[in-house]
Amino acid sequence: MNEAPERTTAAESEGSADPAKPVEAAPYDGASPVLLQASAAKRANASVIGMLIAVLVCLVLALPLAFFTAKPKDQGYRPEVDVSAAATDAKGVAGFQPLAPALPANWSVNYARWNPAGSDGVAFWEVGYVTAAQQFISLTQTAQPNPTWLAGRTDNAPVTGTRPESSTQWELRDKPGTSTSLILKSTASTVVLRGEFNNTAVPLSDLDALALAVVQANGNVR
Repeated sequence: MNEAPERTTAAESEGSADPAKPVEAAPYDGASPVLLQASAAKRANASVIGMLIAVLVCLVLALPLAFFTAKPKDQGYRPEVDVSAAATDAKGVAGFQPLAPALPANWSVNYARWNPAGSDGVAFWEVGYVTAAQQFISLTQTAQPNPTWLAGRTDNAPVTGTRPESSTQWELRDKPGTSTSLILKSTASTVVLRGEFNNTAVPLSDLDALALAVVQANGNVR
């Protein structure tokens, strides 16, 4: 008599699985909460706190720097330049009295400096002015002028006439689109006023105003 084969139930099959084979964990379904161990949670909190502290420290260090380096909001701001003091300092090496004319109304000064002689052998005093219309005029004064130096200071502009300023005669040199200059020669020194072209030419009235201030500042330039 043949014996019927034994049937194995599902439970018995699971129980008879290879005990050496690891049981794979089910994939995370996104719904069940992820629990961190206490040590891992502590490290995560410490990282967040450390990052916040670093950001606060950076802000504390950056705010004073931004305050002290902030530029003036006023677009008309100009650095304060003491032309008279600079002229006094330069007098000892200049061999003449460097000019420090009074500023016309609403003008400002960019710089005032003594320039030692270069390859051309000409040392000179120089002041930069910004007019009320935001145009630039430079004043150059030297006791050692020569034709080549004068041509360079006036952009090789031709002589186009003269301008009388308070009993003095200034030579006018004009190069349209580049500059307009007035030159006053005297036994003590030679003065060059150069108006730089910036979208438009510097008005002769502004050059006249500075020339008059030069004459009033120092009578020995006549």
